[in-house]
Amino acid sequence: MASEIYNVIDALSREKGIDPQIVVSAVEDAIVAATRKKDKSQENLIGELDKTSGMIRVYAVKSILPSEDDIEDPQLEISLEEAKTIDENAEVGGEVRFLKSTEGLGRISAQIAKQIIFQKVREAERETIYKEYINRVGEILNATVKRIEGPEVIFDIGKAEARMPRKEQSRLESFAMGERVRVVLSRVDKNSKGPAVIVSRAAPELVQNLFQTEVPEIYDGTVQIRAIAREAGERTKIAVMSKDKDVDAVGACVGMKGMRVQSIIRELRGEKIDIIEYHEDSVVFAEKALQPAKVSRVTVVDPGQKHLEVVVDDSQLSLAIGKKGQNVRLAAKLLGWKIDIKSEEEKRQEVEQQMASLVTQQATPLESVPDLGEQLIQKLNEAGITTVEALADMTPEQLEELPGVGPKTVEKISIAVNNYFSSLDAGQAPAAEEAGASANADAQQDESLSSEVQETGQTAEAEFAAEADEAAAVHTQGQTEETAAPEVPEPEEPAEEKQAEEK
Repeated sequence: MASEIYNVIDALSREKGIDPQIVVSAVEDAIVAATRKKDKSQENLIGELDKTSGMIRVYAVKSILPSEDDIEDPQLEISLEEAKTIDENAEVGGEVRFLKSTEGLGRISAQIAKQIIFQKVREAERETIYKEYINRVGEILNATVKRIEGPEVIFDIGKAEARMPRKEQSRLESFAMGERVRVVLSRVDKNSKGPAVIVSRAAPELVQNLFQTEVPEIYDGTVQIRAIAREAGERTKIAVMSKDKDVDAVGACVGMKGMRVQSIIRELRGEKIDIIEYHEDSVVFAEKALQPAKVSRVTVVDPGQKHLEVVVDDSQLSLAIGKKGQNVRLAAKLLGWKIDIKSEEEKRQEVEQQMASLVTQQATPLESVPDLGEQLIQKLNEAGITTVEALADMTPEQLEELPGVGPKTVEKISIAVNNYFSSLDAGQAPAAEEAGASANADAQQDESLSSEVQETGQTAEAEFAAEADEAAAVHTQGQTEETAAPEVPEPEEPAEEKQAEEK
């Protein structure tokens, strides 16, 4: 029959959910520590609890050596000869035990023993709780509100207490003492103060469990929950699909007149829930995930990086983005893709910018047309015309509106541009690299003039004077018709001629 002290130990072990032998060991270690404190001894002591009598004995243990000459520490070692006086079967290498007196331990020794027992029991209790809950992370637990400590709520979950930090709570919820709620076991932290069991009401697993409870089709596997994205207290998006073509997954979750989903919304204190039909095609799934907004088109930007571009009507942009970006943020979580949302107007402007950039990259500078001449190119640039393409798009009337451009200059521009494009069609590369030169060599008329200018190093003003003289000579001979555009740029009309034309 077990002693009274052992019965107390057994009851304590059942209450704490720990092995009774752990408590027994704690009691034995406590009495050993108290004895060592009383005797101020460094002996090797062990304790022993007699289950039947309830007596706790303390023994000093010494190692057996061949002779007294081999002994270095008399408190820990004993010779074989002396050991045989205590135990006839003693052998070298063995141990012999001496019973120590536990009388007169006193109040201090008892206090030390009490602290050791409590410490050992707490350590065993923590280890038991850790092993109990570490493999149940993500599980739904029924908990009772035990107390509220500032922003944290402490729950009783059966064998342990669990706490719910503020970030694991829904902003819509408040709790009363003794209230029973369902919580998700979020994690178990093992630390020096013992395992901290953390529970949550903000985890997506809570919504999943509520749907499994309320929707029989989900419980039996006919309808599957493929993805959940949640912002607790605000909105949840849940994607479902049916394994049976005759069962509507969304309809099963909503229930008749919305009874099933309304029951879950009440449990979540009014949190909004969007139920979406899952689709394997990411483009189609994205269109559904952005509901209630209507999507115009979805484009896969980068399949490897999982990047989508979604274009919506201008009136649907704010709805697609949602309050503070919530709708698109939840949709991105649900898909596992990055989503860029643009309105039709934004997309149109983007395309126009891309086209303008492409045109700019392909634009040809005016210097590529040698027949225009340096002075004329300068005037055109000052008027904002810097490319051949822009010049070719202008009408004669538009050209005559430019400062210092008369009908003859317009005719010259027309011939130069036509010759330039004709040379491109014939496969002749324009002399773009010589755009900075003031004149090109003309095989028939001006080759000597160009050579002379290059050899003598005439200044830009001298070149302009030579061109003006050449133009005046042509005008004196009565030349009225230009049959071909010379390759050397024609000098600008003299000031007198310009004034006459403007008048």
